[in-house]
Amino acid sequence: MQRSLSSLVRPARGFSTKAEKIVASVLFERLPVVIPKIDPVVYAFQEFSFRWRQQYRRRYPDEFLDKSNARGKGDYQIDYVPAPRITEADKTNDRKSLQRGLDRRLYLLLYGNAYGSPAANPAWHFPEKVYESEETLRKCAESALESVLGDLSHTYFVGNAPMGHTVMQQTEDSVEVPSFKRFFFKSQVIATNKFNIRKCKDFVWVTKDELLEYFPDQAKFLNKMIIS
Repeated sequence: MQRSLSSLVRPARGFSTKAEKIVASVLFERLPVVIPKIDPVVYAFQEFSFRWRQQYRRRYPDEFLDKSNARGKGDYQIDYVPAPRITEADKTNDRKSLQRGLDRRLYLLLYGNAYGSPAANPAWHFPEKVYESEETLRKCAESALESVLGDLSHTYFVGNAPMGHTVMQQTEDSVEVPSFKRFFFKSQVIATNKFNIRKCKDFVWVTKDELLEYFPDQAKFLNKMIIS
């Protein structure tokens, strides 16, 4: 006896027919401007290695090493004074400035309405956008960052694939928002130290340690995803 196709194909139990939302978030970072300080253990090893090599290095006559007489006329030496590693923004803890934490990576956080949070309660979040009809998910991430910065002329997206994702479950505070997936893309600051951040109530540039303070519930996930 031949059965009809409709009798053979049955809907799976426990699954909703409503399409699951996908959100593209951007981890926008500024790379270190100066070389980070050397770890004390590494510094001690380098000092030991230098002194050890000095004991067995080849000895040259003093006349050979005396460069003062060989210096040509008109040559001069400039005393180089490096710029301070601690800036005024560091001293005042100005988190709206990119001129802070020069030896660390800084990340952009926005304060305002975020997807998944109650509309009446603004929250800290990364630049984000719900995926709609973009060609790719990265295009959606680019659109999210462009809406905040105005243009992408001073940005560089690292790769086409997301660097991580998380599933946000439905909570009692956001019953109207079903569970959704958030994909993170990495983008970096290029050739600028100031942006005109818009479409948010507030923003900050924070280090990784400071960033985890804004997301205590997701600190474990972000600590694994962000390598700095």
